[in-house]
Amino acid sequence: MAKLKFGSEEWVQALHNELNASQAYEDAAKTWEGDFYFVIEPEGALTETIYLYMDLWHGKSRGACLVKDKSEKNPAFVMSGKYGAWKKVVMAKLDPIQALMTGQLKLKGDMVKVMKSVKAAQEIVRACTRIDTEFEM
Repeated sequence: MAKLKFGSEEWVQALHNELNASQAYEDAAKTWEGDFYFVIEPEGALTETIYLYMDLWHGKSRGACLVKDKSEKNPAFVMSGKYGAWKKVVMAKLDPIQALMTGQLKLKGDMVKVMKSVKAAQEIVRACTRIDTEFEM
């Protein structure tokens, strides 16, 4: 299988499929209710902001897509950061909660709810590492 470009429609669909196939994610996120924008901000070779949408509900991904116009959806959570920070998270070189605490990623939404779901966040990162990903930089 070919490498999938990070931030592409194909990549977010692969993550959607990985989460839905993961018993560990289902168990860790069984009480989670909330959709997300994962916002990848320009850095290096990336010149435009990328918006990935995921509808995460009770341990399943109900939908995922690349969004061209950010006003298309109104998710409960928006997690944003520079391309380089996301690359580290996706490669499991940076914990997403640690990235939030150090300001490398920013969150709009209920931080307490996110902090109660650390295991779910870790399982999302594990799912990312199972995707054969190509990075711009």
